[in-house]
Amino acid sequence: MNGTRSLLSDTVSRIFTDLVTKELLESTERGTWPEDLWRALEENGVTRPLVPEAKGGAGLGWQDAHVILELAGRHAVPVPLAETILASWLLAGAGLDVPDGPLSIAPTQAGERLLLSRADRGWRLSGTAARVPWGAAAKHVVTVTEVDGRATVAIVAAGRAAVAPDHNLALEPRDTLTFHGTPVDAAAPAAHGLPANAVWVYGALARAAQMAGALGSLLAQSVRYATERKQFGRPIGAFQAIQHQLAILAGHTAAAGMAAANACRAAERGDPTFEVAAAKVRVGEAAGVACSIAHQTHGAIGFTYEHSLHFSTRRLWSWRAEFGAESVWAAELGRRVAARGADQLWADLTAR
Repeated sequence: MNGTRSLLSDTVSRIFTDLVTKELLESTERGTWPEDLWRALEENGVTRPLVPEAKGGAGLGWQDAHVILELAGRHAVPVPLAETILASWLLAGAGLDVPDGPLSIAPTQAGERLLLSRADRGWRLSGTAARVPWGAAAKHVVTVTEVDGRATVAIVAAGRAAVAPDHNLALEPRDTLTFHGTPVDAAAPAAHGLPANAVWVYGALARAAQMAGALGSLLAQSVRYATERKQFGRPIGAFQAIQHQLAILAGHTAAAGMAAANACRAAERGDPTFEVAAAKVRVGEAAGVACSIAHQTHGAIGFTYEHSLHFSTRRLWSWRAEFGAESVWAAELGRRVAARGADQLWADLTAR
């Protein structure tokens, strides 16, 4: 980790440690917006790491954003930070202004398409986007769709859409937004090379990084509990069976973290779809194993709402399916390998 990322990690860790308490997590699950947390994130520039300095951002890269996303997952941060980082990056790449306040992205489901069409002197948006993160709470929603054969970024005030509220298993808002010829605030061609499914690909990238962080939280909590909980006169972590399970958990956490970090590195080089697919598959598989081990290690106490373990496990179970589960991205990997041919497989793998 270079100096910039080390400083960034220290700053963001301090904010999350100070403000993302168990009480805050519980209050947000009851529907209270954490205004103090969001204000601290904006004041410290955490929401715009990928926006150029000339546009009010930090001018950093995806590897720097990975630090924030991983920590957000580790601390189960209950605001659309990942979505705002991605949305602001899309807007800046299209030369559009980035507004203050929380942002969201759409569409988030495979096969969904929003229609952006010209009307009078502006643009209008039509269609339905399901399970939009914080769709009702966000100030604006950013979408990428194809217009005349080119990916186009548009931003629309979230309050202009019809909202059907919903939540994921972690009680994070996942609202369905319906647009009926809704006027957009602005629209412009996306950054060169950005595909029309950019929200899908980079949304999966963000979730992979968050999941890697949540896995790190599971490991830390499980190791700590195994050293504190005593049975037969000694910590349960002294028993070989527990040590074996924790070693498996540590291995999955490390592999998932490397896969997510590699996907962020690839994003700085160009199209990261292959690496994102590999990362989403790897973190998804790790989540299934890790949540099981963590809850087994904690025993009955880990399933209670009073314990903090569920803030991470419920997010992992939810995020695992968002922006494509393992099966979806495994199929994408298969299609890409088949298209390139068997003779290219080893060369493609070692080139990365």
